[in-house]
Amino acid sequence: MNEPTRRSVLKAGLMAGGLATAARAANAISIDPEPLFEFSPMFYMQFMEPLGVTDSSVEASWDYDRDDWRKDFVDVTADLAPDVMRWGGLYSRYYKWREGIGPARKRPPMYNYVWSGWETHRVGTHEFVDFCRRVGAKPLYCVNFSGDGVERYRKDNRWGDAKEAADWVSYCNDPDNRERKQNGAVEPFGIKLWQLGNETSYGSEVFTRDTSIRTTIEFAKAMRERDRSIQLLGWGDFARSAKGAEMWAPELLKRAGDHIDYVAFHMMGMSPRREQTLLRGSRYQKDPAAAWEELLELSDVVEKRVAEFEQVLTDQRARQLLTITEGHLSLVPHNANPLLLEWLSAAYHARTLNIYHRHGAKVRMTTAADFAGNRWTVNAVMLQTPRGISYLTPVGSIMRLFKKHNGKQGIAVKSGHPDLDIAASRTGDRVFLHVLNKSFNRSVETGFDVAGKKVTEIRVFDIAPEDPRTAVGLDQPAVFSPKEHLVNAGSWRFPPTSVSAVELLLG
Repeated sequence: MNEPTRRSVLKAGLMAGGLATAARAANAISIDPEPLFEFSPMFYMQFMEPLGVTDSSVEASWDYDRDDWRKDFVDVTADLAPDVMRWGGLYSRYYKWREGIGPARKRPPMYNYVWSGWETHRVGTHEFVDFCRRVGAKPLYCVNFSGDGVERYRKDNRWGDAKEAADWVSYCNDPDNRERKQNGAVEPFGIKLWQLGNETSYGSEVFTRDTSIRTTIEFAKAMRERDRSIQLLGWGDFARSAKGAEMWAPELLKRAGDHIDYVAFHMMGMSPRREQTLLRGSRYQKDPAAAWEELLELSDVVEKRVAEFEQVLTDQRARQLLTITEGHLSLVPHNANPLLLEWLSAAYHARTLNIYHRHGAKVRMTTAADFAGNRWTVNAVMLQTPRGISYLTPVGSIMRLFKKHNGKQGIAVKSGHPDLDIAASRTGDRVFLHVLNKSFNRSVETGFDVAGKKVTEIRVFDIAPEDPRTAVGLDQPAVFSPKEHLVNAGSWRFPPTSVSAVELLLG
């Protein structure tokens, strides 16, 4: 169906004023308000990684004239409102935290092995913690986990051992740490979240599974000797070799379960499965509707992977929970596909976030994008450089919408229209729905039924561009800002390809 037909469907639906009452009742979103689990207060995460010459990233976020974080960057991140901000990525394999403390002009530059170019270390521990406090996020550090086993980093003296990681914990959290006080922070930073290993199972240069688990135990013991209250993330993702794929999580839990609080994995490699994919380069522009369907299909892979990790926890009756500390769509050209700046990408991003939400009993931290930069289209925040403005990409806009309208307890959606993908939560007398209309062509009108409760008010906050190929950019940085609607009738019509947050007030 072409675009004029999309418009006519919407116009006709709005002019008609809704469906018959019986039809609305049949398609009503039916909700059981009984709480199923406490929703994680750390669910929505972003991660910051210096990316060298591939994307100015952290360097582009710093205003060297003012010698401070860019105000526009702080403001847009505070609006995004991440629960957790992670410092890490592949960069952590060769990052030496002591090079990022003390007087800024005396900090040594460092070659960025993975991303090429040089890093100034202008942003170090103090600056990162300050940024997290300004935007209301909990800091999470991914430590140098003996370079994840990559020998070239050891040869260049870039490995970090267990003592170095433990010293970092002391620097951040020991109230009496003299070195931190000398560097201007009298009070401790109180960093509670630390990740051991980043993509340690990926590639041929890294640790074996057994060595990684032994190193996890070594690091955990050393770090907890400095602060018993910290929470540790251990690496449990798949290793892929000629023999096939092997998940590390089961053995990690068996042997190191007493030493970690979370199992970390990444939602990477989310690449097209179809032989004649439309998600390569600009092919999607020839048939946006088919590309939308392929993106929805790709999100099925996310559901499968989350379920696999959940099953491991269930099988082992493990107390640990899951964290997805990185993840994004992997489309060609790598990190630069223009589709990711268009609303079409919402098909994958909104459904993926809803999948995480529905699995919130076990999934406690998630991210759906890289964080910020001036080149990569997989970012949540784009920066105009030099200086200029910062703005959210489609995935960033969806994360902001869902974070701002979310409850403290996960609840169940018992039934609803098949074109709607829905996740639900509740806080007191208010129910929150995150809704993706999966249809490229059809609007969906539906009512709302909360078992045993009366709905007294309905508010909808939606992102619903008329053209799914609408793209964010410097010419329209706020194009994906949500619109608020107070619904007077008992139903709402969700436009095709729309993403909405619905708030229901219960009487």
